[in-house]
Amino acid sequence: MSEVAGDRLVDGYALVVFDLDGVIYLIDRPIPGAVAAVARLRSEGTGVAYATNNASRRSSEVAELLTGMGVPARPEEVLTSAAATAELLRDRLPANAPVLVVGAEALRAEIRAVGLRPVSRAEEEPAAVAQGYGPQVGWVDLAEASLAVRAGAPWYATNTDRTLPSERGPLPGNGALVAVLRTALDREPDVVVGKPEPALFATAARRAGAGRTLVVGDRLDTDIEGARRAGLDTLLVLTGVSDVPELLAAPESRRPTYVAMDLAGLFDPAAVVRLPGTPDSGGWSVTVTDGELALSGAGRPLDALAALCAVAWSASAGPRVRAASPEAGAALAALGLAA
Repeated sequence: MSEVAGDRLVDGYALVVFDLDGVIYLIDRPIPGAVAAVARLRSEGTGVAYATNNASRRSSEVAELLTGMGVPARPEEVLTSAAATAELLRDRLPANAPVLVVGAEALRAEIRAVGLRPVSRAEEEPAAVAQGYGPQVGWVDLAEASLAVRAGAPWYATNTDRTLPSERGPLPGNGALVAVLRTALDREPDVVVGKPEPALFATAARRAGAGRTLVVGDRLDTDIEGARRAGLDTLLVLTGVSDVPELLAAPESRRPTYVAMDLAGLFDPAAVVRLPGTPDSGGWSVTVTDGELALSGAGRPLDALAALCAVAWSASAGPRVRAASPEAGAALAALGLAA
């Protein structure tokens, strides 16, 4: 069986950790069903936390944003890469040490909050460089960071997301800005704090105590990989960045435990499947010809996806799929795949 048989997925977990962009909201609007899903978890006594690589808002600002959307949240439930970076620097640097900050005011505020001193120029001899996403980051900021790193300051990146979601499609994320310095310096950051590093998820899981933790995300390269590295089960929802072709081509380190179209999969056993399925999951059959997956049969689109993942992952087939039956064509269309 590829679906979660009998019981609801959420019943097996004491804590659900959500990514934000692409899972709970898109920029500043809640994703359909997200408000109701979180409210239902809270009403049933399931723990809720949020882990985000977005370093442009403080935990308190994120909690306020969520609450304004109808998702009541407390600052201590929000784990941001900005706060985690500041805490790591606090543990490694003396009090009031200068830190050259490239990013939004939120990252500067987190640096100040832990007793360190944000600076903006290499001439101020920073003890470290902290780089996070900020929509106003420009060449001057990157140039100062480059000079400071060349002078010996360790380079901390809050995260390396290549893109961030928007209503117009993916936009450059902090990973794109990190890539500028990587090219200029011909080296990697000394430390990457956010996902796919496991620290944010490990911190959240500790709050669950002896209970199991489920991580819900929309990105294979950050949410799913990071949670797997923390030893946690994962649910990929197809409401954000990663899509079905990316899932079919995912390396083992980025393969989720479950997949659902949206957060309904937390509560409805028919709206989620465990991965991988079998080549004949739910009435479907998948074969490989010349590196192309052929889907035939009939059944639920999610069962078709489980079958496709089973074959693609075991046979190292590419994400190209063709329909071998009319029902398969409809299922592929529902999954966003060209038949």
